[in-house]
Formats: sequence, structure tokens, C-alpha cells
Amino acid sequence: MVTETSLTGYALINTPLLNKGTAFTQAERDTFHLNGLLPPHVGDLPTQVERRLKVLRHFETDFQRYAYLRDLQDTNETLFYALLTQNLEEMLPLVYTPTVGEGCQRFSEIWRKPRGLFLSYPNKDRFDEIFNDPQFDQVRVIVVTDGERILGLGDQGAGGMGISIGKLALYTACGGIPPEHTLPIVLDVGTNNQERLDDPLYVGWRHERVTGQDYDDFVEAFVQAVSKRWPDILLQWEDFAGNNASRLLERYRDRLCTFNDDIQSTAVVAAATVLGALTVTGGRLVDQRFVMLGLGSAGRGIAELLIEIMVEDGMEEADARRCFYALGRKGLLVEGTEGIHDDQKAFIRPRRDVAEWDIGTGEIGLAAVVRHVQPTILIGTAGLAGAFTEEVVREMASHVDRPIILPLSNPTSKSEATPQHLLDWTDGRAITGTGSPFKPVEVNGKKVPIDQTNNSYVFPGMGLGILAVRARRVTDTMFMAAAMALAGMSPTVSDKAGRLLPPLEDLRKVSLAVAEAVAETAREEGLAEVGDDKPVAALIRDYVWTPAYRDLKLIRQP
Repeated sequence: MVTETSLTGYALINTPLLNKGTAFTQAERDTFHLNGLLPPHVGDLPTQVERRLKVLRHFETDFQRYAYLRDLQDTNETLFYALLTQNLEEMLPLVYTPTVGEGCQRFSEIWRKPRGLFLSYPNKDRFDEIFNDPQFDQVRVIVVTDGERILGLGDQGAGGMGISIGKLALYTACGGIPPEHTLPIVLDVGTNNQERLDDPLYVGWRHERVTGQDYDDFVEAFVQAVSKRWPDILLQWEDFAGNNASRLLERYRDRLCTFNDDIQSTAVVAAATVLGALTVTGGRLVDQRFVMLGLGSAGRGIAELLIEIMVEDGMEEADARRCFYALGRKGLLVEGTEGIHDDQKAFIRPRRDVAEWDIGTGEIGLAAVVRHVQPTILIGTAGLAGAFTEEVVREMASHVDRPIILPLSNPTSKSEATPQHLLDWTDGRAITGTGSPFKPVEVNGKKVPIDQTNNSYVFPGMGLGILAVRARRVTDTMFMAAAMALAGMSPTVSDKAGRLLPPLEDLRKVSLAVAEAVAETAREEGLAEVGDDKPVAALIRDYVWTPAYRDLKLIRQP
């Protein structure tokens, strides 16, 4: 691939997507006036990867590694992605969860070079002007956040940019989306995090968070400007607070090609993990009893997709919903509970369901629910560290031979339980996957690897499939197809002693499989702009970008 450019000297070296560092050939150094600006050594990409990896591994903390990788991305994108793709299992926790959480908290202290767009509230009338820069002509996918609910860490304001950058890094590293097609955005409408506001280094708009109609008008102006600039854009909503997350998805899902990663991608990987676990237990999804701790955007998304799969399997929707017992901030969602949001009402239990429970009055907590429901599957998305207590886990395990327990909150500090505790308290019988990475745990003298139910199994492939066929919309059916494709790749399909999810180093293979399933579904639903004259697999293969240095051709300025 030959890239034409008029840049030379420092301007070329300071362009991350074109910079090759010491790998510029002598001929290129002569042509682009780089002699003297670089050391005389002429290297290559494999050697550069080896050198950077050696430096990375010598840092003492993961945050130092995160900051180093961010600098590398802003200096030499090809080298950054080569390092990632060749070492995915090692790099994923550094550029994504859990380290990206600290990266968002400390974003202001390590910010050095522009990447993405900070759309602050005072600039609400300048979106067209900001978007119209020619450098954004090739953009095809945007990840946008307002920074209000970063992982389980709450409001990080403009620091939420870290999550948009991190997500798009995985679109490229795992899904092969060309980096010039990606644009991270933060909607900086202020923050209610006093620590951020008091920080003299904070780079965001120092103002309390805008809410209500002013907030809605700001988001509407953003969507209109995006649709005008990029009519065929794929827009991913990321880490919006619960009510806004579902509300904005419903408002815009039929106006542009869009999805919410926290609601929909989380649901896909959780559902695939559950299906993988059931191949071990031999159970059927329609026969399970679910207890959901947390019914925010992630919890609702998981429950709704599982219900959809159960209905597809022949179950009536009302019967499927009765399999779920959901707990919010005030315990079990039951008739009469205060503070239930509108989007949670579909999971309210009638009072008669708990009439014979020995629970007294007041809130019905997790321990009581587990004792009376005797769930086969326990899922946590509430961000309540340690909520799956020894009492709760032992109670569940006393009724179920192989309890499926998924503490999905992240980062690691917010996990409802550690895998070591879950396996210790169940004598090694629990089947578990976690929202954040954990090291293998020891059970009966053996090391047991722990699967991270990471959204990176889903959204890069979703994006790849959608972009390859230029889908006009993102549908629930596409997410169902993604879930079934991922479940079909579970090692438990061929080995019941295997892991629930494919190894992280296979994420590119996973993304290709998910992309093909999503693209085929888009075609079946008549939503693909690309015709049927070419197989989906070929379209995807042609679109995928692999990190390799580009041949450069100098355009002489008149």
C-alpha cells in the first residue's frame, strides 16, 4: 500500500500514522529530509516491537505501562498496534480494563498530545466547524462517552476520553478497523466529581454537570452534526449513566447506525458465557433460575438478551421473565419497592411470589433471595465489591451441584467476589467468569484459568461486520447472531473441561467470526448497503487492516 504525503522532516515524524521511527529506509530519509533527525541505525518493525516490549516490561506498575503505551500510540501508531496484536493477552489489561479505569482517573496528568475530540458544552454551537477539518474525512466509526459512569468508578468528566481511546484501540487491534477510520469523542458537559474539579491539572470544563433539557439539546446537536458530516457513521455510546444510556439508545437507534456497548455488547459476552457454562452442566437455558444483582444498563441488557434467546428456543416471554429475580439498590424488585426506574419495571416480581418467604418486613436482600430462589445462575453487575459473600455463595452451592457465578463488575476493585473465594467456598464446583482479569487460581493443587467476560470479544467484531457491508442500522437480531457465534467458539463445545471463552490471543479470530455472523444478518434483514455480488467473508477480509509500515510517496508542493 502506497500512501501519498507532502509531509517531510519533523512534520512527518510527528504524524503517528505515518511515522516509522528508525524503520525509515535510507532512501526515505533522503526523500523526506530525515537525515540527522533520526539515529543512523535503520531498523525494522519486528525489532522495534521487541525493543518496546522489553522497555514496557521493566516498568513497576500497570499505570506506568498504560501511560507508556498511550505515548507510543501518539508517536507511532503502526508500532503501537503491532505490539498489541502480537501480545494481546498481555496488552489487553493495559489498554483496556482494568488499567484504563485508572487511566481515566489520571487522564489529565498524562495528557500530552491531541487525540480525538473534546466537545465541551461552551462549544455547543461549533460542532460543524470542529467536524469539518479534512483530517476527519475518512472517519467511519466513533466511540463517544460523556464520562459520567466510567466502569464502576463513576463520573470522570473529560477523563472519560480514555475509555473512548481504549475502545477504539481494540476496534483496530482485535477487529482490524483501520486506525484512520476511528474517532474517539468525549461530550464534556462538566462533572460532579469534586476531586476532578479541585484538581489544578484537570483538563476538562470546570463546571457542574449539565443535565435535563440542556443536556438533551446538547446531545441532539451532536447527533445532528455527526449525521450531517458522516451520514454512514457507526456510533457507539460508551459509559453513559444508566438512565441516559438506555434513553439515548432508544432515541437514536432508528436514526443512525448505533449501539450501546455497555447494554448490548456486555449482554452478548455474558450470554455466550452462560451458554458455554451450560454445555458443562448439561442444563438448558429455559430451565435456569437467575438472580441478577444490579439492574442498570448492563444488567438489563444481559437479562433481556437471555430472555430473547429463551423465547427463540420456544418459551413464552412471560414465562422467561419469571426465571429472573433482579435486585436493585433497595433489594429485590418487588411490588411496592420505591425508586424503581421505568426501564426496570419489566422485572418487578408480584408480592405473592414472596408472600411465603421468611423475610420479615423491609428490603429483601441478596442472601434472602438466594436462600428462597435457589438460583442456578448468579450474575453481578452492581459494582458492589464483595457482594457475593461466603454466606451467599455457600447457600447457593448447597442447592446446586455446579453453580454458575459471574461477578461481572469492573474494574477489579469492584468485583462482587474473587474467583479464588468462589472456588474455595464451593469446593471447586463453581463455574465462573469475571468482568475484569484475574490470574489463575489454585484448586486442589491445580491452576485453574479464569475467563474474563470481556466486551472485546464482541464490539470489535460487531464494528467490523457492520462496516464491511455498510449496514444502515444495528438490530437486536445482529446481537443475537453475535452471541450465538461467540458461544459456538467456546472451548467447552468440544471439551467440557475447557474454558468458557476462547483465549484472548484468539481475539482476532473471534472478531472475524462475530463479524461474519453480524454481516450475514445485516444482509438477511436488508440493511446492508453492499450488494450480494461478493461473499461476506471476502468483504471482511478486504477491509481488515494489519499493522505494517506503508510505502510513502512524496507529493511535491507547487
